[in-house]
Amino acid sequence: QVQLVESGGGLVQTGGSLRLSCAASGRTFSSYVMGWFRQAPGKEREFVAGITLSASSKWYAGFVKGRFTISRDNAKNTVYLQMNSLKPEDTAVYYCAADRSLGLSTPEYWGQGTQVTVSS
Repeated sequence: QVQLVESGGGLVQTGGSLRLSCAASGRTFSSYVMGWFRQAPGKEREFVAGITLSASSKWYAGFVKGRFTISRDNAKNTVYLQMNSLKPEDTAVYYCAADRSLGLSTPEYWGQGTQVTVSS
């Protein structure tokens, strides 16, 4: 069982930055592929970024376009999402997810989400 707790969301102006954190419980954090997803009001949840067990590979949704960076610290059981050059369309609830499979198509575990609001 893995419990995920996100933090770091908030209100920021267009062009600003935020760093989201996701702290995981349990001693098997390094066994999981980690990812970030988001859900805007009235829209479906969508993939944002993923990172492999040892952080050797990272991948991003097209809309990120070099603005976001995912990272992880296995010693701290934490995954991060650094978000720069934020736009109003980035406003959403951001969720952390963990899965044993590489694709993150159906993550096993989800956090409760953290709200990110970008004002214009």
